[in-house]
Amino acid sequence: MPTPVPVAHADRTFKYYDFCMAAYVCILLCANLIGPAKVASIDLPLFGVTDYVAGVLFFPISYFFGDILTEVYGYGRDRRVVWAGFGALVFAAVMAATIVALPGASWWHNQAAVETIFGATPRIVAGSITAFWCGSFVNSFVLAKMKIWSGGRWLWTRTIGSTMCGELVDSALFYTIAFYGTWELRHLLAVTVTQYVFKVLWEVAATPLTYWVVRFLKRVEHEDYYDRDTNFTPFSLRP
Repeated sequence: MPTPVPVAHADRTFKYYDFCMAAYVCILLCANLIGPAKVASIDLPLFGVTDYVAGVLFFPISYFFGDILTEVYGYGRDRRVVWAGFGALVFAAVMAATIVALPGASWWHNQAAVETIFGATPRIVAGSITAFWCGSFVNSFVLAKMKIWSGGRWLWTRTIGSTMCGELVDSALFYTIAFYGTWELRHLLAVTVTQYVFKVLWEVAATPLTYWVVRFLKRVEHEDYYDRDTNFTPFSLRP
């Protein structure tokens, strides 16, 4: 009986990878299209009343999936998902701008509402897309490297550590590109720091769920990839 030939990682198919990609892109689009439409506030102990963009409650879920994808399937496959999310964000931005610009019917009186929800300025759109792209790749790169350094131990250190790095880049780029020069510097710094802390705390709180999902996927996919020979350029779609 012939010996089975091992399937190369790049040629393997996985049971749940496509579902993870779809969930990632869906969450990313919702967080960027619906989330920024409302600024909410919360009364925190020691900090008092704190304002935040509502999307911060859901955007970190994309980093949750980014961590899982890199941990289980490797940097290359997560890179494909990031590019899928990037393409979806660009299309959503173009579609939103087109719909806002289209002349409304004479009997339709909701143009102001549509502009409020979907009429983001070019700076905000550019900031959102740029921050997502850079932050996601930083997150994936750091996690992949930490996995090698740790020999696959202490999962929590690399999920939280990579999120701290990725979200730092994301928050700094987004608020700087979108609002620098239009907000007072002290307000800009305060909001940036607040959003960053919220995002990192979200990742910390999700650690038990991360462990469960990672263990489940590694077991059913028979995969636990280490990026020892990976080309870490972001400009590739190779798995």
